[in-house]
Amino acid sequence: MVLKTEKCSFSGLRVYPGHGMRLTKQDSSTFLYLNGKCKKLAEQKKKPAKLAWTYAYRKAHKKDIETTTRKKTRRVNKNAFTRSLVGASLEVLAKKRQEKPEVRAAAREAALREIKARAAKKKGGKK
Repeated sequence: MVLKTEKCSFSGLRVYPGHGMRLTKQDSSTFLYLNGKCKKLAEQKKKPAKLAWTYAYRKAHKKDIETTTRKKTRRVNKNAFTRSLVGASLEVLAKKRQEKPEVRAAAREAALREIKARAAKKKGGKK
């Protein structure tokens, strides 16, 4: 059986069913306090972050369990090597990489022209 717990408005601790005090102000804002101690301190307008036993203090002073867990770091492989692809061997890839951008652009334009010509031919045949 799972118990539905709520958080104390002052201390941040868990309040189990049948425990705690609920205070509703005239502006219809509700507060749930774990015990009389929390209620009195809240009425005195004490700051929970200044009291060592509250969750607000623990969070403010980095005493949380969550902050102590280390983040996973990724290792970067510095000597990454090139592998051959399905259609091209290492030599072909190296040759393509050493090609000048102008040559590559010209080849791309020629391929585009060919595709457009084929499309125009196909379209012309349908009319």
